[in-house]
Amino acid sequence: MDLSLCSGAQTCWNSAEEVPIGVLRQREAKWLEMLNSWDKWMSKKHNKVKERCQKGIPPSLRGRAWLYLTGAKVKREQNKGRFEELDNQPGDPKWVDVIERDLHRQFPFHEMFAARGGHGQQDLFRVLKAYTLHRPEEGYCQAQAPVAAVLLMHMPAEDAFWVLVQICEKYLPGYYSTGLEAIQLDGEILYALLRRVSVVAHRHLKKHKLEPILYMTEWFMCAFSRTLPWSSVLRVWDMFLCEGVKILFRVGLVVLKCMLGTQEKVKSCQGLYETMELLKKINPQYMREGFLVQEIIELPVSEKDIEKEHQAQLRRWKENHGDLNCKSPPRMHGAKAIMTAEPPSRQELRQRPTIIVESPLASKTDVVPEDKAKGRIKTTNENGQTTVFPTEEIVNPSDPSPALEHMTIQGSKESLSSAEQDTYL
Repeated sequence: MDLSLCSGAQTCWNSAEEVPIGVLRQREAKWLEMLNSWDKWMSKKHNKVKERCQKGIPPSLRGRAWLYLTGAKVKREQNKGRFEELDNQPGDPKWVDVIERDLHRQFPFHEMFAARGGHGQQDLFRVLKAYTLHRPEEGYCQAQAPVAAVLLMHMPAEDAFWVLVQICEKYLPGYYSTGLEAIQLDGEILYALLRRVSVVAHRHLKKHKLEPILYMTEWFMCAFSRTLPWSSVLRVWDMFLCEGVKILFRVGLVVLKCMLGTQEKVKSCQGLYETMELLKKINPQYMREGFLVQEIIELPVSEKDIEKEHQAQLRRWKENHGDLNCKSPPRMHGAKAIMTAEPPSRQELRQRPTIIVESPLASKTDVVPEDKAKGRIKTTNENGQTTVFPTEEIVNPSDPSPALEHMTIQGSKESLSSAEQDTYL
């Protein structure tokens, strides 16, 4: 794996699974079909969408798929001009100063963020500043920076902003609020679920009084983006944005079970400090893409299990600490729950590319007034053949994949196009 893809905190090695090019092209065609009829697939064939997310979203379409899975596409359509409005505001100096100090820490070896003041850092600043203006009562939390950075590697700034909004408000509500009550609650839920998954690991953590908040905070708040090798991060995010927070719980449980799940393994950890050090240096074999994904899929932890334990931990919290200071909205368990709660219109799901790529094989393009009025462009090539394209589609004859002949690309000011970003992944 290219070192430029990793943060300073990540261990890097070639753990990515190679997908045959033919299989990849087939998956791209299937995802294009799903994205073109997203509401029908989500309502009638959600299990197939989930299965395809578990197999891994094709890199060329990952950004667009995340935009649809999270409901950010709909959010963006419902709030046209909102990001530009926030982007043009100066921002609260308190948050602006903290954000600027954090920019160079995010994936410093990735070419998109390596240069101080480069386009990657500029877009990261824009997204994080916009969020502080969108949610001034919440402001900025450092753990949001790596999440936003991962999003910017796959999509333009405006799209990344709305996906970040959905993650903060729907997937992980309360995680980035003052006091971190939501993450503390989820830490207790993780600890309680561990008893079912690995009695040995649970007993060891209890014996040494190792509070969940000490080892799982960065895991969950950064959605494992600073913990796992890059290929595993992407596969975890594909499933997380489809199925919700239960994926983060499963990853945490798999790591704890694998690292502390036998008597032989815990013998080397004779105290709190030794255990903490072990969990900071997770064995690479347990983070390999193929192994980890299979373990996540097979681990029997459901939304119901999490919600049941959540209610139990809320009662316990109230007994020990009183009412929560931060009243977060209810958590949405994945893409289907979000779409069910806020059904989108077909118009909001309609793909609207902002970049039109002219055919490099065309010698000239004649836009006939009546065709233009009907939303069509007429192109004449060197052989005199004429082709009519809808103006909302992109045709790239140089693309080796027939399935991608009409692929749409999202764009925004000062951001890379999706096609350019894909070269980094």
